Amino acid sequence: MKAVIPAAGLGTRFLPATKEQPKEMLPVVGKPVIQYVVEEAVDAGVDDVLVVTGRGKRAIEDHFDRSAELEDLLERAGNTEKLRQVRQISELADVFYVRQGRPRGLGHAVLCAAPHTLDQPFFVMLGDVIVPDNNVLPRLQEIHEKYGASVIAVEPVEREYVSRYGVIAGREVEPGVWEVTDLVEKPPANEAPSNLAIFGRYLLTPKVMELLPHVEEGRGGEIQLTDALRDLLKHEEVYAVTMDSTGYDTGNILSWLEANVSLALETEEFGSQLRDSLERVLGGAVTESVEPRVE
Repeated sequence: MKAVIPAAGLGTRFLPATKEQPKEMLPVVGKPVIQYVVEEAVDAGVDDVLVVTGRGKRAIEDHFDRSAELEDLLERAGNTEKLRQVRQISELADVFYVRQGRPRGLGHAVLCAAPHTLDQPFFVMLGDVIVPDNNVLPRLQEIHEKYGASVIAVEPVEREYVSRYGVIAGREVEPGVWEVTDLVEKPPANEAPSNLAIFGRYLLTPKVMELLPHVEEGRGGEIQLTDALRDLLKHEEVYAVTMDSTGYDTGNILSWLEANVSLALETEEFGSQLRDSLERVLGGAVTESVEPRVE
């Protein structure tokens, strides 16, 4: 199984930090977001990864390449643990790259991978979404093998937030598994067919690549993957699986902050100290907000 990681977005929600720095390279507990994504793919048995990049994304390619000077420096300093970590990055998988000439939507980014995926099913993993438990891709593959169809990861969200996501309609065919009947991109809350939001992980059949060139452009000249999946429903079944674990859409600042705090709290190195720090900070904030009211 191959994995396609779209990582060509401009990251405007993180400006000015992402003026030259790819949003996928922003650190979460000392490791760039996209490294979590590649490690998740590898953990699911993927050894062939295609990253769809764009202008200003060279740092992603450099990150997964060898760094002879840095490795030599660490080796001479006797820092074997850091040396192991640095070398391991370039040995994770066979990582390939293709450029999306200009941002034209997620569907177009996936289409850029067509010569690489050929006639095989493939994963699509958004480059700014972290799923720490690494249990979603195996679940997608399990359902794909059972039904022979494309499978989408979904997550229940509050109704007030459905307008931020692609949302599915369907019927539950077994616990946590839905046969999809429709998909809507960013619907108004009062028009959403459900509260099951697509969450950055897909296993798609080759038919999607046949349909993407014929998808009409939407707002801003973008080609949406959701529209291609709607067309796919005319030809094949599509299923959705609810996630059993927490994921983080680090493309927005609040979720990126949550990912850093949540994952850091789970580490031996930072967990207890960070918990103490948060208690001090939150305690101070509560005191400051309460005192004026008491007066």
